[in-house]
Parts: sequence; structure tokens; C-alpha cells
Amino acid sequence: MVEYSSFYSGRFFVNLTIFFLSATHHSPLTTHHSQLITMPLTLALPKGRILTEFTVFLERAGIVPEAEFFSSKTRRLRFSTSWPGLSLILVRSFDVATFVAFGGAQLGVAGQDVLLETGAEDLYAPVDLNIGHCRLSLAGMPEAKGLLTSASHVRVATKYPNLTRRHFAVRGIQAECIKLSGAMELAPSLGLAPFIVDLVSSGATLAANGLEEFERIVPISSRLIVNRAAWKTSQSTLHPLVTAFADAVKTRV
Repeated sequence: MVEYSSFYSGRFFVNLTIFFLSATHHSPLTTHHSQLITMPLTLALPKGRILTEFTVFLERAGIVPEAEFFSSKTRRLRFSTSWPGLSLILVRSFDVATFVAFGGAQLGVAGQDVLLETGAEDLYAPVDLNIGHCRLSLAGMPEAKGLLTSASHVRVATKYPNLTRRHFAVRGIQAECIKLSGAMELAPSLGLAPFIVDLVSSGATLAANGLEEFERIVPISSRLIVNRAAWKTSQSTLHPLVTAFADAVKTRV
């Protein structure tokens, strides 16, 4: 087990545990990892852009979901796969970590933003999937930038209140967080809060709404996560699947 220093201080964030699993087999396409499955497993996947990127790894790992999984019209949330005993569920991105932490799923795909915000103490993050790249940033109207050096209290609109409070606490500023789930860029112009903390890719949305990116708080990518208790009790079952995804990441073009 290798621990990588987190970008954040705090009880969980001083050392975000990244559990490195040595790949003792090659791709399941040639070594048939799926034959080693001995118990039902559930993999929780986030809806949206990350799901589209992750399907490449399903293919490279030799996992073929049932046809309805790819249908944009389906309302089903659970699907079988060609890997014996493995099913896929589709949930909201923030709910993936909850499903895995509480044992509703043994594995999942979650952004590092979710892991840092929730604490993820019941999870391992064995594989950086190297997808979903973006950054968590502090932004606001250009005229608000001076408050970052003079204020002792700021109001911030964000989906990440825990991360935000920690970020400002390091510099001795108390952050009052207004939690929003979307349309964060509207908050400054409507007087809701002078600052926002949100995920940023290109910065085009910020610019289009008259906002400036003040600070890049932490780079984000998506990780394969595993329930800590399930790993301890069912390592022989989980290891081939985790290794298959690790191999898929290595061979991605």
C-alpha cells in the first residue's frame, strides 16, 4: 500500500490512501480473470460524461454489459454483464461513494472531488483511471479578488462545503458556504455570494458569466474505489477485477 500526499490538510486529507495492487496477470481477454469470480459483485457507475469515458475500460477489461445498458431510452438502473457475477448500477456521481461505502456496491467509479469532500474513510482508491480530468477552483467577479487578502469572513456558493471550509481555514478565513448543486456561476452576479468553488475544465463557462478563476485548489481525476470491508473479506474475488481495470488503464491509447 502506497500513500500519496493529498492536496489538502485534515484528518483524511493529510494522506489520501491509494491502494496499489500489483498486476499479477495480463489482460482478462487473454487470461480469463472472469473465471475467478466466486461471489456476486456490484460496480457503481456515475451517469454522464465519466460513464462514457469509462466504457472504454469495460471493453478493455473484457466486460460486456447487456445491450440495454447502452440505450439512452432505458429507465433501468441495474444491468448484468458478461463477467460472471458482476452487475453494473447507474447512480448520481456523489452517490457512488455512498453506495460503495455502505456496501450497496463493492466497487465504483468516483471523482477525487467526491472522495475529498466526503472523507471516504470506508473506501480504498486502488486505481487512478486517468479520466474525468478537471480542477476544483475558486472563482468570482474580478472586483471581489481583493477580499481574499483582507476579509476574515467570506461567503461562498459551492457543492463542496467541506473542501471549501478547509481551504479557507488554512489562511485563517471563515467560509460561510451556501450549498448549490448547479448553476454556480450565477451566484456572484445575483448577489448570493461573491465567490464560488466549483469544478472547472476549460474555464469557458466562468468567462462567459463574467467570472475570473482566482485559485486552482486541487486537480481532479476519477478513481476506481473499493469497499474497505469487502476488500478484506473478499480480496480473492475483487483482486482479479481490480487488476483487470488497472491493466485496462495501462493499455489505454
